[in-house]
Amino acid sequence: MHYFTWKEDGLTSDCVTLEAMASRFEESAKLMRRMAKEGFKLKKTNQGQLISHQDPSIFESWGFINEEPPFRQLILITEN
Repeated sequence: MHYFTWKEDGLTSDCVTLEAMASRFEESAKLMRRMAKEGFKLKKTNQGQLISHQDPSIFESWGFINEEPPFRQLILITEN
């Protein structure tokens, strides 16, 4: 399964007003809802919060980089 680790390192750290902070949260919420509608899932592990998708083509179409270990990625490659 393709996944990446969600790390929130200051979503609003560059905002200078409360209005700017509210806008940032609203933009983020819209994005997360779109991701959920497209089949992305959130899983909590010891590594943190992982956002994943079962379909590699959808995952990659969003521009995400798969963080699965290389040996795990290789077993997913099918021969034609």
